[in-house]
Amino acid sequence: MDAEPEPYELITMGRLGVDLYPLQVGVPLARAETFGKFLGGSPANVAVAAARLGRRTALVSRTGADPFGAYLHAELRGFGVDDRWVTPVPAYPTPLTFCEIFPPDDFPIHFYRRPRAPDLEIRPEELDLGAIRAARAFWVTGTGLSVEPSRAATLGALRERGEAGTGDLTFLDLDWRPALWPDPDEAGPLYREALRGATVAVGNLDECEVATGEREPHAAARALLAAGVRIAVVKQGPKGVLALTADGESAEVAPLPVEVVNGLGAGDAFGGALCDGLLAGWDLDRTLRRANAAGAIVAGRLACSPAMPYADEIDLALATGTGTLPERTP
Repeated sequence: MDAEPEPYELITMGRLGVDLYPLQVGVPLARAETFGKFLGGSPANVAVAAARLGRRTALVSRTGADPFGAYLHAELRGFGVDDRWVTPVPAYPTPLTFCEIFPPDDFPIHFYRRPRAPDLEIRPEELDLGAIRAARAFWVTGTGLSVEPSRAATLGALRERGEAGTGDLTFLDLDWRPALWPDPDEAGPLYREALRGATVAVGNLDECEVATGEREPHAAARALLAAGVRIAVVKQGPKGVLALTADGESAEVAPLPVEVVNGLGAGDAFGGALCDGLLAGWDLDRTLRRANAAGAIVAGRLACSPAMPYADEIDLALATGTGTLPERTP
């Protein structure tokens, strides 16, 4: 009889697509001539980031039945992310995302997810609920709440984690992308419903305001705790990151300096390192410092997924006090 497989340390669920980033910095998209092609989508990048730190990870998502979908499968496997739950949707093309790169803080992003993104076709009846229950950590995003059937799948997976009593590390990345919601006014109530099934909430000030109505960082963190989570992580941009727990623990960490190339993907690196630190049982301060360093490293590089740092790179960034590091070939 075959032994039961080991549970995943992290399963993420949601957006997956191809990032096409111009290889010219400071050039508008209309004038860009050459592009780099990369795996993209926030939950996919979080899975890659955690895999780079040695975690056994998997992604639940969908692609088109097209060459870009095949590319994403190959990339996921190359990064060490299990792609068994990434399935094709023949009716829709694999999404593309373009950005413009104007460091240090202007990175317009353009989503091509029409007529519908395959990752919004994740269906509740197709989820491997046994694996989701068993995973040590599970990560979903707010974008997954934007339409059906992804909405029902996301909320159902969160309920499953809670009812099974295995949801100590059930993350909701607020991930507010108003352009991806047919009706952005639906977001607030749906975020609040999802928060009741999560134990860790992660968001920036804009996202926290949509979810809770609060924008001041400490007030937003307290509102997230009141909504049902046990750990609230509030990203404050240049002021760093704040975290509060339901048990009264708190930490506030300044950002790590970096010469910014492309800020997109930094939050996903932060998320992967946050998962890694909480899985390791580290205290909030150490966890946030390492997550901040991971985000800084990616902000100093062009791409998202290939830029995700290894543990020794995070150590080096913290030791040297900068996220500006040379890129390393895996």
